[in-house]
Amino acid sequence: MTSLADTFARAKAEGRAALIGYLPAGYPSYSGCVDALVAMVEGGVDIVEVGLPYSDPLMDGPTIQEAAQAALAGGTTTRDVLKTVEAVAATGAATVVMSYWNPIERYGVGPFADSMAAAGGVGVITPDLTPDEAGPWLAAVGSAGIDPIFLVAPSSSEARISQVAGVTRGFLYAASTMGVTGVRSQVSGAASTLVARVRPLTDLPVAVGLGVSTGEQAAEVAAYADGVIVGSAFVRCLIDAPDAVAGVAAVRALAGELAAGVRSGR
Repeated sequence: MTSLADTFARAKAEGRAALIGYLPAGYPSYSGCVDALVAMVEGGVDIVEVGLPYSDPLMDGPTIQEAAQAALAGGTTTRDVLKTVEAVAATGAATVVMSYWNPIERYGVGPFADSMAAAGGVGVITPDLTPDEAGPWLAAVGSAGIDPIFLVAPSSSEARISQVAGVTRGFLYAASTMGVTGVRSQVSGAASTLVARVRPLTDLPVAVGLGVSTGEQAAEVAAYADGVIVGSAFVRCLIDAPDAVAGVAAVRALAGELAAGVRSGR
């Protein structure tokens, strides 16, 4: 498996930001999702973010919600998510899961961390888990050798950013807006300000998510962030495609455009 630290170090040595791509497991099907995630890697994505579909996604916009609900209706389980991680990690790309806390707690905190490690996963993003309540989780991922990844937002105080950075490993996820995920015509100006506020408080790589959908936007974010996170735009490729093959091709093409963007941003 490839660690997040090694991935960001390689991107830095190449004078660029890392590209992080997201899709919810099980959409449009188990195999269809795996094919699309592999296509992402082939197109130039450095870190793959596998979403664990959940029925009450507080942070997800309508595009990701549509795909996640379809995945749940198709019977996608947490075990399917872990199988997806295993399949994608086999490509050599650093592979993480993004999950709300409830499914992890239901599965079992320790068992989930151990299962992630066994599947070749290297990190877990938990958008609704706060550092104050993360004690058991931090112990579990520490034992399993998995990076816990937490979020900061434009509303986060310096004290909060320091607290979050103190328990985060791998990279710090900087949400560019206070809203939900989704494609936007332009990336929020708050993103660069947030990254500038974070820099003096941690040596962790900082990746920006929420809103990036084009190579031009990826280049814009790559000029000041260590990582560029793209989710809804990849999901939209699958939703809008006439069939699964076309969807995978669209994902690969978008990954190529975004990969070129993060390489031209500096």
